[in-house]
Amino acid sequence: MRGLEARLAAATRAIDRATTKAMEAAAKDLVALMKSLVSVDQGDLQASIDWTWGEAPEGSLAVDSLGSDEKQITIHAGAGLDIPAVARWVEFGTAPHNVTKGGGTKAGQGDLTKGKGTPHPGARAKPYFYPAYRAKKKAILARMRREIKAALKKV
Repeated sequence: MRGLEARLAAATRAIDRATTKAMEAAAKDLVALMKSLVSVDQGDLQASIDWTWGEAPEGSLAVDSLGSDEKQITIHAGAGLDIPAVARWVEFGTAPHNVTKGGGTKAGQGDLTKGKGTPHPGARAKPYFYPAYRAKKKAILARMRREIKAALKKV
């Protein structure tokens, strides 16, 4: 029985190492793709795209996390920016709105219809985050399965 317990413990450690390695490699690949897709005029936004173990920094745009209950990698954008919401605005675009202080309120939007405030025409969406995630999701999961299988064969 001790031999079996030792082999199971070794398998658990091997799976843990393989999963960690695969998750980090996948996160780096995904971040690189996102950075290549983001609009070049958004240099600060491009620099903010990164990954972290655990939860995303507050205010940042985050993809579904990869991992289990014990380990989690989160891909995020917008952390460290003066206005982290820029990551969302670039990804999804914005509707026409009032940029005057308080313009985001219902009253501020009503001011625009009365000819008051400073109108902004809105911005077209320039997706970079979710297209990269959707493009890589299957490959990420396949990589994790391959790494785990390879680790188990060694044990």
